[in-house]
Amino acid sequence: MPSYTAPTRDMQFILHDVLNVSQQDIPGYAELEPDFTGAVLEEAGKISSEVLAPLNPVGDTEGCVLENGVVRTPKGFKEAFDQVREGGWPALDLPEEYGGQNMPYILGTAVGEMFSAANQAFTMYHGLTHGAASAILAHGSDQQKTTYLPKMASCDWTGTMNLTEPHCGTDLGLMRTKAEPQEDGSYKVTGQKIFISSGEHDMTDNIIHLVLAKIPGGPEGIKGVSLFIVPKFLVNEDGSLGDRNGVSCGKIEEKMGIHGNSTCVMNYDGATGYLLGEKHKGMRAMFTMMNEARIGVGMQGLAQAEVAYQNALAYAKDRLQGRAVTGAENPDGPADPLIVHPDIRRSLMDQKSFIEGARAFMLWGAELIDRSHRGEDEAAEGLISLMTPVIKGFLTDEGYDMTVLAQQVYGGHGYIEEWGMSQFTRDARIAMIYEGANGVQALDLVGRKLTSDSGKHVMAFFDMVKGFLKENEGDEALKKEFLDPLKAASKDLQASAMFFMQNGVKNPNAALSGSYDFMHLFGHVCLGLMWARMAKAAHAALDAGTSDETFYRAKLATGRFYMQRRLPATALHLARIESGAEPVMALEAEAF
Repeated sequence: MPSYTAPTRDMQFILHDVLNVSQQDIPGYAELEPDFTGAVLEEAGKISSEVLAPLNPVGDTEGCVLENGVVRTPKGFKEAFDQVREGGWPALDLPEEYGGQNMPYILGTAVGEMFSAANQAFTMYHGLTHGAASAILAHGSDQQKTTYLPKMASCDWTGTMNLTEPHCGTDLGLMRTKAEPQEDGSYKVTGQKIFISSGEHDMTDNIIHLVLAKIPGGPEGIKGVSLFIVPKFLVNEDGSLGDRNGVSCGKIEEKMGIHGNSTCVMNYDGATGYLLGEKHKGMRAMFTMMNEARIGVGMQGLAQAEVAYQNALAYAKDRLQGRAVTGAENPDGPADPLIVHPDIRRSLMDQKSFIEGARAFMLWGAELIDRSHRGEDEAAEGLISLMTPVIKGFLTDEGYDMTVLAQQVYGGHGYIEEWGMSQFTRDARIAMIYEGANGVQALDLVGRKLTSDSGKHVMAFFDMVKGFLKENEGDEALKKEFLDPLKAASKDLQASAMFFMQNGVKNPNAALSGSYDFMHLFGHVCLGLMWARMAKAAHAALDAGTSDETFYRAKLATGRFYMQRRLPATALHLARIESGAEPVMALEAEAF
């Protein structure tokens, strides 16, 4: 059975050597001293490896079962959920006034990676609750916050988001779910939603659904969509649970992966709902949850890559196959371990260099969120808005690819279920699809985010990279191996952005045909920047005489691999972008 060990050492390196969190001028960051973050991460890591990871194959094989309108979760899930809930983990970064611990988002992100790596399907139950709570926190009335947030922060009640319908996914303007206004100010919600993660289960007393619907007489299309709070059980004025609401689970979807999470068809039959935010402004409120969810999904791509890599590495060190081409390295055994072979090393280094770069990127993104929300920094808000589709799209595409590489290390055993590797690949696959398929992320990046505020935010990113290069141009230890490759990749990114600006208006297809390549090009540059920053921190630690020399030298070797073997992909992406729309659009639809 696969195992999982939380990468706490690497997280501490990023938090303290690279990001220097306790020295940042963000409210709450002064408390993030190494001893404090270390204690939190170690405890979260223990729960992840000892409680959640052993349940991962259980959830995969048992799945969820719908019985008489109630979804039964896999064996052990409820007990584990109670343990996670009682430890206060779901509310780590929620406000204290509603029962949270008010810790920075960056710490919650690190913990979230551990939980998702250990058991993605399980972690979605409280992860979606956090997103729903954030939407209520941002857009709810005082009464709504008082009614729902304490119970959601404690995960006595969980939350969901209901967008998709059988006939509309990305194009939410086509939705048919209606919300009829009532004399008491509530609404009667009627319609069907599909693909609702955690839509029904047996682990909590109530489920708070956030449902997009249209109020009759409102504007057409997406401008007529509103958001409603629709609880499974109505809540009385004293906070106790009242009557069962008109919402039910009609079916559990049979999926490729995340079997331990109940992905439901939800039927709303005149269910009582309460407007969240303003009428016809539902997408504004829902995007509070969706943007958080998209960053969380990017983290899922990283998390599945991490746990798959850990197991592939252990297998490569243990499995004896063939001899090293340069001579036997295990002369007393019948063969050498797999890890002596260059192609296995290539695969493992692809995985390791992506994972460690992606973790730094993710935690830097979390810092931007904290800087935006806690420090009310508009520049940080603009930058993380730009980065969100990159985090979601690039990290889930690459994360999935890394699980495939990890599975490949096992050879035929990777295809056999008893070894457990296929689950990581199957679970990772959904991350490329939900919360906006990655093609949509790429379109959002190029069509909206790139030109937002007249391109101010992408220019700020370019200036950030240029500033880092200039600040460190005299460092010979960094120049050839890290700064020069980063500079070349950044030029490719700037050239691609210029191509869109020059061609996008007169030929939108030219921009959109290259959007997916741009998302990946951008992602590689972000990881290149992270690796350059990590290399600088590693050199500083070695120069200072660290007692953990092996860690820092491994960090530099891994970074060199990324800069030499992975980062040059930016030139390929640029060539594709500059080919324009013609190769993509030339073939008539009938000729396919």
